Amino acid sequence: MPIIYLSPSTQEQNYYVIGGTEEYYMNRLADAMVPYLLSNGIQYVRNTPEMTAASSIRQANEGWYDFYLALHSNAAGEGNYGNVRGIIAFYYPGSVNGHRAADIFVKNLKEIYPLPDLVRTQATTALGEVARSRAPAVLIEIGYHDNQQDALWLTSRITAIAQNLVRSLTEYFGLPFIWPMDPADGTVAVGSGTLNLRVRPEKDAPILASMPNGAAVRVYGQWQGWYVVHYGGLVGYAVSEFIYI
Repeated sequence: MPIIYLSPSTQEQNYYVIGGTEEYYMNRLADAMVPYLLSNGIQYVRNTPEMTAASSIRQANEGWYDFYLALHSNAAGEGNYGNVRGIIAFYYPGSVNGHRAADIFVKNLKEIYPLPDLVRTQATTALGEVARSRAPAVLIEIGYHDNQQDALWLTSRITAIAQNLVRSLTEYFGLPFIWPMDPADGTVAVGSGTLNLRVRPEKDAPILASMPNGAAVRVYGQWQGWYVVHYGGLVGYAVSEFIYI
């Protein structure tokens, strides 16, 4: 199953015109993404507000991640404060998968942003979180925090934006989007043999583990006869018929 590095902004000095900071709201957005990441079997490691962009990049590059997602909001240049709106998904020009992911994020964000023509991708070599990440990376500037309309839109739609971003991640990874459920403890119940934990909800998908009868699991999502299951340190899909909740 995929694992991402999630990097909400650590810029505590960037103030929203309506109050609050970029760091605060991007961490709230990351918090709101967590139930959707869990229900879709996407594992994550996340930076902390005490870190910087540079230390986030270093931490991510010390591990092995399938994707790096940086969450930010924007500000207009001097002399134009408050007059610019829009969303930009930045990617490194040499990254095919970064570009592909940016296109997916933009396509889906156009569905919820009130000015879809102002949602776009942009290649850059100037932003370290896309230029220096070992994994394919996208940095999304979600609206302008010096613009009152953008600030109000973002802060009032955090859950919807979080859901939209995770939907884009599932599309990027080729997974079905699964709505969160209340996490539940489950027990494998097979008459004989074991129950396979698979990388996708398909009966011929590669097997991550074989779970014995009576094995304890944690269930985070349900989709067309499959559960999203956490078993030990593994995350995958298992046929729901053989798990008792």
